[in-house]
Amino acid sequence: MKSSFLSRTRRQGLWAALLLSLSLLSCTEKSKSSNPRPLPPPPPPTPGVNEEPRNFSQYDNLVWNDEFTSGTLDQSKWVYEQGGGGWGNRELQNYTNSRENSFITGDTLVIQALRQQSGSNPYTSARLITKGKKSFQYGRIDVRAKVPKGKGVWPAIWMLGADIDQNNWPMCGEIDIMELRGSKPREMLSTMHFGTSSTDHRMKGITKTLAEDLSDKYHVFSVVRSKDLMRFFLDGELYYTFTGSDASPFPFNNPFFLILNVAIGGNFDGDPDATTVLPQQMRVDYVRYYQYK
Repeated sequence: MKSSFLSRTRRQGLWAALLLSLSLLSCTEKSKSSNPRPLPPPPPPTPGVNEEPRNFSQYDNLVWNDEFTSGTLDQSKWVYEQGGGGWGNRELQNYTNSRENSFITGDTLVIQALRQQSGSNPYTSARLITKGKKSFQYGRIDVRAKVPKGKGVWPAIWMLGADIDQNNWPMCGEIDIMELRGSKPREMLSTMHFGTSSTDHRMKGITKTLAEDLSDKYHVFSVVRSKDLMRFFLDGELYYTFTGSDASPFPFNNPFFLILNVAIGGNFDGDPDATTVLPQQMRVDYVRYYQYK
């Protein structure tokens, strides 16, 4: 009997110890769940390279350029964008990769528009882009060029959002650094295009009137891009500022690719007339992309 009693007492003691252990474990788990260890704060966002605005002259680190000294177009930097169809503006040219329409001579890129039948198009020209080769975000782009003129002649130095294949125009954004109505060669336009769809196309910019024809000599056309800020310069002189409050949505913090072209005819300046002299050339001395260190 004593042995049985001791055995029963021992079993009761073991059950009591087990229950106490479970109770303590439960309290510990409750304590952990009710007082979780705080997570460390997330790291601050890494600022984009050159997103802070600086003075024009502080962008002195040349990170990409084309001086057009190789004798032929460097196709590691540029793509011939070819075709006609009006390009959404009822233009009359067919863009080609022919050496008649774009070539390098004397360390200068020449984009030449010709009165030349090409399929159903009565004119030919060239449109060169850096898409798939080089995209530009924050920094300063300089293009030194001499532009053509004449009724219906439409030279342009401009940019499109590099995400255009995912976000169609105007969602991707468009930056017109310089475009010219050939019939008004003293009026230079810089315009930003944006919106949520083709039916929600919006734009804002400036028309700068000069004392002489823009086509009379070479000029340096520049845009300095910072976060929520774009500044436009002609020969190093500021003439227009575009900020984050000027567009909603604001796609202009994204990477963009560069475009050089001469269009003929269309909605912008109308079609050539009897006063229009062809060929017309846009001559580009260099393209340079700077950042600050």
